[in-house]
Amino acid sequence: MKRKRRRKNAAVTEAMGGEEDPKEEAHQGPSTLADAREEYGPAVEDLEVSEEEDLYRGAEELPQGPVKHAGPDALFEVTLPKVEDRCSLEPMLDILSYSESEWKGNTTKSTLIRKGYTKLSQRFESLRRVRGDNYCALRATLFQVLSTSTQPPVWLQVEHISTWAEELEAREGLIGQWMFPSECRQGGGSEDAVQQLKRYMELLQNRWQAAVGCSSMEERRRLCESVFQGGEEELGLLEALKLLMLVRASEFHTTMQEGGDVPVFCWLLYARDSSDCPRTFLFNHLSRVGFSGGLEQVEMFLLGYALQCTIQVYRLYMTDTEEFVTYYPDDHKEDWPCVCLVTEDDRHYNVPVGQHNELQVPEYVPPDCLESKSQKTSRQADCH
Repeated sequence: MKRKRRRKNAAVTEAMGGEEDPKEEAHQGPSTLADAREEYGPAVEDLEVSEEEDLYRGAEELPQGPVKHAGPDALFEVTLPKVEDRCSLEPMLDILSYSESEWKGNTTKSTLIRKGYTKLSQRFESLRRVRGDNYCALRATLFQVLSTSTQPPVWLQVEHISTWAEELEAREGLIGQWMFPSECRQGGGSEDAVQQLKRYMELLQNRWQAAVGCSSMEERRRLCESVFQGGEEELGLLEALKLLMLVRASEFHTTMQEGGDVPVFCWLLYARDSSDCPRTFLFNHLSRVGFSGGLEQVEMFLLGYALQCTIQVYRLYMTDTEEFVTYYPDDHKEDWPCVCLVTEDDRHYNVPVGQHNELQVPEYVPPDCLESKSQKTSRQADCH
């Protein structure tokens, strides 16, 4: 089963909605196709995905529960597993084994991706594949945040966090038409969108504080596994992240209108014809996340600012370039906590786990610097 995946050629092109290059290599495709793709050079990848992986990554496309099929004689019913029965992150896989099994081809693209995984394996032991719906960037980030946070951010400890949806609705009227996934349409319709998002914000606050308060890594692991089961709790938390992004985007837009200083990405976020204000950003971009589209790179910067967390991404198709490791954002690496994701194409994100705390790549020391400890200390500046 084949599925075509595409990536933007550069961060600015993505932010500005530029045209994509229609050429790319084949991933695990036949050699004749790979040779044909190589003639055009690397741009957009054409992946051949196993049926098992395709079903996992496309889980959001499967109907849940009883499904009626029309046979030649009568209707028959098939019960498919519910989303809640499957964890949204697969069990840990050895990084190098995964790389070798998924990228077997000899094309330039396959070789490059395998090299990227090799570099990633110098820091992490394993990989957890994230369910491949359009929530994957939010899901992977939140999983890492809950798995690694040592303390909740300041904004999460503010008591009125649950009123942000109400305030945004009163000020700009942006919440009333909020789109929720079907798993979140519960309670007999007794809640309006503001009340529902208020509940999800409180849930995010509680889960984050509970994760920080875990007494052991095993307790935290069990908490995260219970959260990421694909049901209302998980998806509600992801909708809460979208609300955080909208709140932050609205604040930045107000500052821009008043002539104040904002991060550079804000000018890209609002330079798009489809996103010139918070309202169009919500209706044309953010509301589609989880449904028909994922986060673009410029929106990854916004997510980092919304969480006050630096999102470090290993971009494997950019191996051997300055953009191999990208930070969203890149101006708070010293004062914000950092979580790590990995992507092969800037569209789907997975989670590296099992960091080698003691493993460091040896620093190259020129032969003439191999002196006594005292001499080396005195000449360190000249040697490096």
